Amino acid sequence: MKKSHILSLAFMLGGIIIASADTLEDVDFFEAGGNYYCYPWLNQDPPAQTQVPEGYKPFHLEHYGRHGSRWHIGDYNYDKPYELLSKAKAAGKLTPLGEEVFEVVVLARDEFKKGRDGELSDKGAIQHQGIGKRMVENYPEIFTPETNIDAKSTIVIRSILSMFNGLSGIQSLVPDINIQTDASQAEMWYMNQHDPTMWRLKERADTTVMREFQKRHANKGEYMAKIFNDQEYAKDSIGPSLFNPLFSLLVNTQSHYAQPWIVDRVFTPEEARERWQIRNANWFLQSGFSNLTDNHQPYSQANLLNNIMESTDTAINSVTPSVNLRYGHDSIVMPLSCLLEINGYGQEINDLEDLAAMGWHDYLAIPMGANIQIVFYRPDNGKVSNPEDILLKVLLNETEVELPLPSELAPYYKWTDFRAYYSDKIKNHITKRQ
Repeated sequence: MKKSHILSLAFMLGGIIIASADTLEDVDFFEAGGNYYCYPWLNQDPPAQTQVPEGYKPFHLEHYGRHGSRWHIGDYNYDKPYELLSKAKAAGKLTPLGEEVFEVVVLARDEFKKGRDGELSDKGAIQHQGIGKRMVENYPEIFTPETNIDAKSTIVIRSILSMFNGLSGIQSLVPDINIQTDASQAEMWYMNQHDPTMWRLKERADTTVMREFQKRHANKGEYMAKIFNDQEYAKDSIGPSLFNPLFSLLVNTQSHYAQPWIVDRVFTPEEARERWQIRNANWFLQSGFSNLTDNHQPYSQANLLNNIMESTDTAINSVTPSVNLRYGHDSIVMPLSCLLEINGYGQEINDLEDLAAMGWHDYLAIPMGANIQIVFYRPDNGKVSNPEDILLKVLLNETEVELPLPSELAPYYKWTDFRAYYSDKIKNHITKRQ
């Protein structure tokens, strides 16, 4: 059902570009869900990690993770398909596949109406339990009974539940580990910062280049012949308003164990990819480097990156292993990935038509349960280390990445190089506690 995605990176003209195996033609129906894509390591293991440099052991981990799979936010994606399809059913205008689609819509909508607006799904909980458990399995030197875990979540219930499911996975292997948890408005200034400039620039791009991009990739309604037996009725009484909410509802059934998967029977691969391109471009304008948005968007996460670096400074001065976990949202993970220049997401792109070909694929960065882990290593003599002795590596969705830093040990890098590079990069964008 899922395929592994490992980006190969090439250095060109002094910077990292994406040389991805993923082209537009590679985008399957699951991935076409973009940020609804189910976490890829639910039913298979993540890629194997590179051997730790000799003489080093892990002692600290910094993390920011998106909540797991969820229900849709708001009624629209459930109510609009139900309204249009129930009207067609009453008029006898549904094909057998259309009747099946309507049953899926009713099943999902009825459960949603019990009060599931935006909530973590059953699959979302399992995703975070697995991520937490694998943290322990991958870095047993960090996760010991003496370790101090500081876990924070945004104040949204799906993130809070993701945090506790992640901690449950950790405690299943280290039941006596020391854990402190919090979910407070006091931390939102860096955990889920609202950047007015980012949204103003996004809105400006939406009314110019994005509007034209949407027209070029608009759905043409071919799918209607599969679910309506009267195309004149479909054109006059249904129209184009069904496509987006129906696709969103059906593609997000991958977030639930009990909801049938039929999106690939309703839509063609081309319809799915055209819609994905629009959503992918939307995420790029919100998160990526582009002169279309004054190359500002990734800096919305300057406070978060600064918090990560300051937390690491504290950890380096302690002999006790430690972990800082943060649980939030895709709207943070995506621009943070760009700010860190992970896997080429830091490249500047100024034509939305270039995104897919250049490997800027949202689902690779922000599936449900997306996470960035930064793992720190010091000489295994156990002493508090000089910062010059500290190494780190970064993982995006439990897959090692390369950074725009010099290193003969990549994907391992010197902490002092990391701190110097990113401190200089964000120094003019850090704001005070709000």
